[in-house]
Amino acid sequence: MCKTCIAPFCQNPDTKVVDTRISDDGHSIRRRRECPKCSKRFTTLETTMLLVVKRSGNVEQFDRNKVIAGVRKACQGRPINEDDLKMLGQKVEEDLRSRGLAQVKSEEVGKAILKPLRDLDMVAYLRFASVYQNFENLDDFQRAIDELNGMESNDVDE
Repeated sequence: MCKTCIAPFCQNPDTKVVDTRISDDGHSIRRRRECPKCSKRFTTLETTMLLVVKRSGNVEQFDRNKVIAGVRKACQGRPINEDDLKMLGQKVEEDLRSRGLAQVKSEEVGKAILKPLRDLDMVAYLRFASVYQNFENLDDFQRAIDELNGMESNDVDE
């Protein structure tokens, strides 16, 4: 039994859920509980934790601000405002959480950044991809540019 599920009035660990609601962002659950012993009600808020497994093996809690900071570097000098970066960070987090996993590898975080960044700004996408995918020479850049050009022409055809 979790500590927050214990009735705060009488410390009874046996409580009953009378109402459950998922938050608008889908990341937390609000439960209305009732204690059968004292009949008083209280609310608990349960949140999910998304963990990132780093290449080193270390595990840390997902931080949307780290995603935004990394993308901001790739966007330097580009016509991208802070709201666009925040929206991108939200899309990345929603993508990762929608997978239903408690832990994701840092490589998955990088992959989740690529599509929304490509949609936001292709130059920033190339900058980010060149670091993230370890471009080693001009051929790597050319391949990525060719892929982007192919995607653009597919968008026009649709």
